[in-house]
Amino acid sequence: MGSILLFNKPYGVICQFSRDGLHPTLADYIPVPEFYPAGRLDTDSEGLLVLTDDGVLQHRITDPKHKLPKTYWVQVEGEVTEAALQCLRVGVELKDGKTLPAEANRIEEPAQLWQRDPPIRVRKAIPTNWIALTIREGRNRQVRRMTAAVGLPTLRLIRYRIGDWSLDDLTTGQWRRETAL
Repeated sequence: MGSILLFNKPYGVICQFSRDGLHPTLADYIPVPEFYPAGRLDTDSEGLLVLTDDGVLQHRITDPKHKLPKTYWVQVEGEVTEAALQCLRVGVELKDGKTLPAEANRIEEPAQLWQRDPPIRVRKAIPTNWIALTIREGRNRQVRRMTAAVGLPTLRLIRYRIGDWSLDDLTTGQWRRETAL
């Protein structure tokens, strides 16, 4: 049975250990050899990244057949309407096809939220709001494309949960080891 590391990836960190010269990498935060990310988070996204030292487990976590739900906290630009949420709930038509139905709810700004560096852009005339969005697939930049398709551009994207693992008790840049079930 393998081990996993749960990491709260900060904004601007790339999901690899090798240096690219432009951005901080996982090596700047996790001094544990032989662990590899089970999935990715874009450089401009934050939050939960699961790493493992077990190739079979890595495949199970990332394989769409297992449909591990992934929950994101999404700060969007604009007023979140019930109609927009309903579109996300039934699936949104994107250039690469319709998404699977998602769980989508308006939420208050998460209480345990940390400051982002750099902060998001704010426009005085346009409000921002938060959505909790749970998807069961992982297309490239899917959450950002989904919210844009319903008229709510993403300003900040934080992955909060993957399956039973969550960011609870992890501040940005922090990681912890757990035994995989």
